[in-house]
Amino acid sequence: MLTTPFNSLHTSLGAKMVDFAGWEMPLLYTGIIDEHRQVRSSGGLFDVSHMGRVWVRGRDSRRFLERLCTRRISDMQPGQCRYTLVCNAAGGVRDDVLVYRLDESEFVLVVNASNREKLLGHFAEVRGDLTVTIDDRTLKTAMIALQGPRVMEIVAKFSAEIASLKRYRFATKGVLMVKAIISRTGYTGEDGVEAIVPASIAPMGIEMLRREVDITKPDAIIRPAGLGARDTLRLEAGMPLYGHELGEDVPAWASGLSFAISLDKADHEPGEPFVGQDAVRQQAERGTPRTLVGLTLDGRRSARQGMPVRVAGADVGVVTSACLSPTLGAPIAMAYVDRDHAGAGQALTIDAGGRDIAATVVALPFYTKPK
Repeated sequence: MLTTPFNSLHTSLGAKMVDFAGWEMPLLYTGIIDEHRQVRSSGGLFDVSHMGRVWVRGRDSRRFLERLCTRRISDMQPGQCRYTLVCNAAGGVRDDVLVYRLDESEFVLVVNASNREKLLGHFAEVRGDLTVTIDDRTLKTAMIALQGPRVMEIVAKFSAEIASLKRYRFATKGVLMVKAIISRTGYTGEDGVEAIVPASIAPMGIEMLRREVDITKPDAIIRPAGLGARDTLRLEAGMPLYGHELGEDVPAWASGLSFAISLDKADHEPGEPFVGQDAVRQQAERGTPRTLVGLTLDGRRSARQGMPVRVAGADVGVVTSACLSPTLGAPIAMAYVDRDHAGAGQALTIDAGGRDIAATVVALPFYTKPK
């Protein structure tokens, strides 16, 4: 099992460790609900080093990424991040990734841990005869996320430049004699930053943070949070997760991520359509049988992934993610539902294994951070 550079920190803080996509990762420290509320009210520190980090460089790097990604890449500016999908030829989703543009011909892709090996093979196929170097630096780097409404006040103590970044922008900063990529991005619905650093200096970076915030104290501005809270936070924020809302057999257009799909890529320089573009265009033109919706559930019982969604006893959908929302104090879920039953306010029923749970379709996200 792979371990991150912060493994000893997790164990010293009493984290419950689990196997996640071949990595030993912290599920929780004090508890999922406690860590969730800490992020919503103040700040949380996540180890996300299990995510894949792949450098793409070379003369044809833009052409390669236009073929690979559903969203336009060539019009990105250096210092900009962009969320996009990677599709298969049938228009299903191979992964959702974040693209960083370092300069004219160098980019970084952050991919899901469970898909890294699969994507490396896919990259080689998409590259073809293009002049591109693909360098997987996942094991040579580490990545952390600081998320929460008070995070930027801590960040400002280290760098006014980072604190002034706009959303989905990043800067390359010198940290302990090496360079770190720090972006104003996240996966919780809160403000914050994510940092990619060389694995060799990652523990020292945490010690620098400790000088400003003792993350071991119960009343600390920033405290560690695990994968459990990361999942409930992203669900409240209506953010999809691969293996739940996204997958090889899930039509990209059904996911509600049309903002991340550019169907006119071939009309713009360098004129490269993405893999699966024709199939996704048909999805957009004809519509998909099902679409992703949010559900609020009656009572206190939470649903689970895979539970059928029904109307008058007939199957009309399936639950993809669910939890008892710590912020809302009520059970919520995301589900793929037949288009005829996907309108806001539609009454549905979830089959919870012999017991029905009444549910109502609502707009996503469930939670939006206060301005």
